[in-house]
Amino acid sequence: MKKISTIKHIFITLLFAFLSCFGIKQGFAYADEATGVGISMSPLNQKIVLTPGDDYVGAFTISNPAKNKEDFSYAISVQPFYVDDEYNPVVGKNAKYDDEQHSQIVDWIKLYDTEGTLKPNDSTIIKFNVNVPQSAPAGGQYAAIVVTSANGSDSVSGGGLNLNQKTAMAHILYAEVAGTTVRGGQISGATVPSFLLSGYIAGSSEIKNTGNVHGVAKYKLQVYPLFSSEEAYSNEDEPEEATILPGRSLSHTTYWNETPPIGIFNVVYTVEFEGVTEQVSKMVIICPIWLLFLIIFAIIALIICIILRAKNKGKKSRKSDN
Repeated sequence: MKKISTIKHIFITLLFAFLSCFGIKQGFAYADEATGVGISMSPLNQKIVLTPGDDYVGAFTISNPAKNKEDFSYAISVQPFYVDDEYNPVVGKNAKYDDEQHSQIVDWIKLYDTEGTLKPNDSTIIKFNVNVPQSAPAGGQYAAIVVTSANGSDSVSGGGLNLNQKTAMAHILYAEVAGTTVRGGQISGATVPSFLLSGYIAGSSEIKNTGNVHGVAKYKLQVYPLFSSEEAYSNEDEPEEATILPGRSLSHTTYWNETPPIGIFNVVYTVEFEGVTEQVSKMVIICPIWLLFLIIFAIIALIICIILRAKNKGKKSRKSDN
């Protein structure tokens, strides 16, 4: 019996060692490329620094790919840019999310051209001027330069925002007016799930920007096998980033997209924003439901074996007493 118990112990030890070192790279395929045809814009946004009393000249490019085979007529306008409570972009006047303090830049922007036509395989540079008043308040200012189809075509794609119009995309300006700027933030809810039946190893958190200018959050995820110091995954050199507007909160999740279906890992999740850092370290067990049922079945079977063995031992003891 001792020999059988020893074999069981060795088997269980090897099983957990196997799970912790399980290295099959079973990725999860997904697509994140824009589809369809339409105009393209580059870049989609830019961050600029403004000085009260000065002018700033900026530009971006729009293109009509050759595969469209049709001219593209467009109109350009300047609109306020906000985000809603779920941090979805909101472009244009919106009473619920109106933020006059941080959208004054809309009145400072002058477009060199407000309409035009692009032939297939053609591009043009959209120029704009920002005339910053001497009385401009320090802090963040946000606007969207919107390119809208002027000929009713519905072929605009490639990174545009949903502006409640058939065909539109926007170039977002994140402007910082020099002066007495306030930078700060609060990080809350930083967490890494300890047990997964399926899916990805991930870290989640929420950041609130308590300053008066936008800031950039950085999200780092490092994953190590249980018995190894060699990283199975890390984005430390190129962390995920997100721009957060003043007074707004953003919830964000960082995933390891090639998480294997089984394993035990040590996970370190780090969030940084405006000098504030939050870090969570956890052991994460990935156990698919079929394996969980198998383990539960094995435990139940082991308990039944122990009970039956105890009963048999009791019967033998009573017989020897008689």
